[in-house]
Amino acid sequence: MQFIKIILVALVFIVNLTIAQPSWAGKDFTKGTDYAEVTQELNQLLTVKDNPEQAGYTPEQFQARLSQLQSQKYVIETARKRAQCFNQTGKTLGIYANKPKKYPTQLYFLAAGQITDDDWDCDGIYLPAGTQVVLSPNTEVQELTQPIAVKFVDGTQSIAKTNPATGAIELNVAPAKVFKAGESNWLLPTLSQADIDAQVPSPQIID
Repeated sequence: MQFIKIILVALVFIVNLTIAQPSWAGKDFTKGTDYAEVTQELNQLLTVKDNPEQAGYTPEQFQARLSQLQSQKYVIETARKRAQCFNQTGKTLGIYANKPKKYPTQLYFLAAGQITDDDWDCDGIYLPAGTQVVLSPNTEVQELTQPIAVKFVDGTQSIAKTNPATGAIELNVAPAKVFKAGESNWLLPTLSQADIDAQVPSPQIID
């Protein structure tokens, strides 16, 4: 009788493994809207690769955009956890995040040295007017004249850090999109860095 019980327990365990996806299995982000948008633009771009001016690009701009889209596609295809933001700026950072099926994308505040929990999607970063920023590797420092939001694709592990020599915030990954006020449904308030530093960090988004 004991032997039969052991066999039954083993069978139930095997069936559960077969039917239910293990909680530790990697996530598939290729079914999301980010992947659909990136793939669509990439395919459209490839149709004019011999005449990039048809899409409004110089050959150099075309190649840069093509590489960026290919990189985003690769990130989504190989990601095994949700997008996260790591704040290495030394000050509080405004970030856009959502918790799938629970909370829509909105503005939260991430303390210096913190990383967002991978139960949340860190969709992007808020940068106030007056910020000195390098939006992608190998680009020049620019000073923002108005607040912007930078968006990352699903699965991106983004790091914002302050360059000690220039004082500029640098991003390790080029954003998929850059929004100004009114260009998306994300709220872009008029905040200074001092306003952001005065905010209480959002504990629910911390890893």
